[in-house]
Amino acid sequence: MTVRVRFAPSPTGYLHIGGARTALFTWLFARKHDGQFILRIEDTDQKRSVPGAIKAIQDDLRWLGLDWDEGPDTGGNFGPYIQSERIDLYQKHAEWLVEHGHAYHCYCTSDELSAMRKEQMEKKMPLGYDGRCRHLTPEQIAEKEEAELPSVIRFKMKREGETAIQDAVRGEIIYKNSQITDAVLLKSDGFPTYHLANVVDDHLMEITHIMRADEWINTAPLHINLYRAFGWDLPVYAHLSLILNPSGKGKLSKRTQSFSDSGQQVLVKVEEFRDGGYLPATVVNFLANIGYSTGDDREIYPVEEAIAAFQLKNINPAPSRLPYSKLDWLNGQYIQKLSPPELAAAIRPYVDAAGIGISAKALLAIAPAMSNRLKKLPDAIPFLAFMDDAANMDITASKLIHQKNLPPENALRGFQQARDLIAAIAPYNLDGISSGLLEIGAGVTMNGKAGPFLGKLRLGVTRQKVSPPVFEAILALGRDKTAVRLDEAIGLLSA
Repeated sequence: MTVRVRFAPSPTGYLHIGGARTALFTWLFARKHDGQFILRIEDTDQKRSVPGAIKAIQDDLRWLGLDWDEGPDTGGNFGPYIQSERIDLYQKHAEWLVEHGHAYHCYCTSDELSAMRKEQMEKKMPLGYDGRCRHLTPEQIAEKEEAELPSVIRFKMKREGETAIQDAVRGEIIYKNSQITDAVLLKSDGFPTYHLANVVDDHLMEITHIMRADEWINTAPLHINLYRAFGWDLPVYAHLSLILNPSGKGKLSKRTQSFSDSGQQVLVKVEEFRDGGYLPATVVNFLANIGYSTGDDREIYPVEEAIAAFQLKNINPAPSRLPYSKLDWLNGQYIQKLSPPELAAAIRPYVDAAGIGISAKALLAIAPAMSNRLKKLPDAIPFLAFMDDAANMDITASKLIHQKNLPPENALRGFQQARDLIAAIAPYNLDGISSGLLEIGAGVTMNGKAGPFLGKLRLGVTRQKVSPPVFEAILALGRDKTAVRLDEAIGLLSA
């Protein structure tokens, strides 16, 4: 059997981090079993669909590295992959259920349904449709059809017995059929509800395993009975654990604020992680550990290893909180794994957005010195602000000397020698800069150690307290800019 799984978001807004975890687990399962990962857009709720949401969801998935084998933009043998383009299929299957006695037309108006619900609440009865149209005679149905009354199609749920869900995460779950009402399958406007479209598409697309949030468990008995009414084989269900908000009281929803009561930042959109300077590999690693464990308590879990190790039995059904406190540390670990070209490319959008003028060559030169200093990609901005001539802190001669190890005359001599070195060194590279300045520093300090001089040199060249190491900063600035700043420092020390 070829494993075929799907991620089926509704384009009602951004990709929530809980949805991203569902997509990730589904994708990991497909890749582990050399199966097919399908992207399907469930947009039958036209009133809630948001323009641009489909593209945004696709962009977020691609950013995470979750590629799909079939989908709206890639095609496949089971399309269309957008539900609003499959309406005729749902209508045909709904009418088939009616014709074969598994569903019926319901002509109840919204006022009738409201009155029914009000009565149920007043009498403390179970809430839900009471099936009043289920037993209409052929004559009554003909009368309503002749009057052209609008109708929906409802599923004729069994009243007796039980429905068992064989859940790959939670084991067997039993529901009494009497607790399940006759759900609407096809609305009066001809659009299907989630229940009908979901089941029809999963069957026609030959989906073998369904991973979805635990909030959908209550719909599983209905879906199973729909499968049976059609005479179709059941897929394997695996309902994932609830993701809690930081307080542990309720799920992490789209309405969760950006900051929790404790002040801990709470990111709920995939785009917030991206815009906040987190790497895709970090977010994937972050999510792979939520509600899932191989028992070794590892924090660093690269995606290749996650694929190899993924098993449904290792999914924990218990609710989980996202460990936001570990997110920055985890991102720092992945930043350190980037090569200089990769880090420079990752930082570039944030540098450009901050208006810092730095060449590709300079950024590449300074990337290695920053990799172990960054927790998030925007953290590079303070380090790189020295590249901007407008960012000039108030440098005075007193800030360029050290009373004990670098008196004024020694500092002046050191800066002059550094100026001569920068003007003459060839080639202009890190090795030449570092060896020359180390020698100068050792020669001008009172204790014979280069450190006191290099610290003041860094301040004079970068004009800021927070900056990359002096050698890398001088390399990134280039010969001409460095010479100008050294001349300014010499001028202060000579006054």
